[in-house]
Parts: sequence; C-alpha cells; structure tokens
Amino acid sequence: MSSSTVRRPTAAAFFDLDKTIIATSSAAAFSRPFFAGGLISRRDVLRTAYAQFLYLVGGADADQTERMRAHLSSMVTGWDVAQVSSIVAETLHQYIDPVVYAEAVTLIEDHHAAGHDVVIVSASGGEVVAPIAAMLGADHVIATRMAVEDGRYTGEIDFYAYGEQKAEAVRTIAAERGYDLGASYAYSDSITDVPMLSAVGHGFAVNPDRGLRRAAAENGWTVLTFTRPVSLRTRLRPTAPVLTVGTATVLALAAVVVWRLTRRYRQRLA
Repeated sequence: MSSSTVRRPTAAAFFDLDKTIIATSSAAAFSRPFFAGGLISRRDVLRTAYAQFLYLVGGADADQTERMRAHLSSMVTGWDVAQVSSIVAETLHQYIDPVVYAEAVTLIEDHHAAGHDVVIVSASGGEVVAPIAAMLGADHVIATRMAVEDGRYTGEIDFYAYGEQKAEAVRTIAAERGYDLGASYAYSDSITDVPMLSAVGHGFAVNPDRGLRRAAAENGWTVLTFTRPVSLRTRLRPTAPVLTVGTATVLALAAVVVWRLTRRYRQRLA
C-alpha cells in the first residue's frame, strides 16, 4: 500500500497529563533536577512545591493558577532550552516512571488497539511534556509553548494550553488530521478542562476535582478512578518520535530516546 493510500485514524483520544496520566504535576516533578542544574533557587523549589500541594488537593482556583503561570513565566526567563531538554531527558525515568497510572497506560494501549491516535494535552511546557508523551507512546502533543530567542526563553508565552485554549487546539488538530470529534474521547481531572471534554463525543472525568465531578454528573460523563502506579522502564521499546503541535523549534526534544509500550491489555472502551 502506498503512503498516499494509508488510512488515517478517524478518531482520537485526548488525555490531560497531570493527575490524569501521572499522579503529580509534570512541571513540579522536575523541580529537584532543575535546582541541581542551577536553574532555580531554593525559594523557587519551595514555592513550586506549595503550588503543587494546592494543585494536588484541588485548592488552586483560576486566579491562583494564573498567578502560578505568571510566576513560572518569570522564573524561566533566560533559561537555556537545550539545558532544560537535557535535564528532562536524563531524569525522565527517575521522576516520572514511579507516578504513571497503570490504568492510564492500559487506556492508551486500548485506544491504539482500536485504531485511535493518542494526543497528550497539557498546560505544562512542551520541553517537559513531549518526552513524557513519547515515553508513553502518544502520537501527538498539545502543550504550552514558551517564546525562545537565541536558544533561551524570553519569558513570553506563545501559547498557553489551558481552559478554552486547550479545546481550541483540540479542534485545530482534529481539522488538520481528520478526526471525528463526535467519535473521539477526552480524559481529565480538572474543572478547567470542561471545554476540552465538551469538544468530544465521549468525555471522562478521571480522579475529578469537586467542580469536574459536578460537571460530569450534569453532562453524563463517566467518572474513572486511577490509583495504581506502574514502572514503565521494563515495559518500553523504541518507537517513532511524538509530534508536538506547532512547536518546530521546541521539538529538538525528539532527540530524547523514544520508547513505546509493549504491554497489550484489552479493556472495553466505554
């Protein structure tokens, strides 16, 4: 079969990352190696840890989230992008492996078995999200894009993958790749992702915060509970690099060793 006649997936599964696939904040997970690499101070580590605590207990409202976004934007100004990518690549398995939900791994495999593309959609930066997505075998990434000049972050944000912007990015990639959103799936833990869940035909609330739990009841979305972490190190094999939407420069991250899951569990998709 020629490349021009290869059939594309007609549906996709869109996964939030933090507290949906992994049991923590992906950005905060790398605070220790960023500190060791001289990128952040002890004060930054403490502030990030506090923000992560609020996030994990569901106490971070929209205003707090916006303040944290502004803080992170200011904090990364001047960082060397190559150094960030190197730190993430070197510590990925140490800090992410132990906090991946086994239930999410199974769902990703099930969607691939059903012929669906898997897209990770996260408010964290592409340099952090893309290697994690590649490790999980995802096909595409939608993530926050920081402006870069001369190999360093300027502090400006080109695209913030949050709230309605996530949903708009989902609609954009669906139009580009021919996904039928009515036949597609989305998974998230946060009330801020109601626009993304509403954009597809099958929305799922994973370990939902109180707001999303109410929204799930109102919209008839299934509530899932993920509790079991799994170590991916012994279950991975090489695969093709993940593609990040709109991040040509950022995806020097494809140099990160790319892995694919071999585990093949079968579970009926709701």
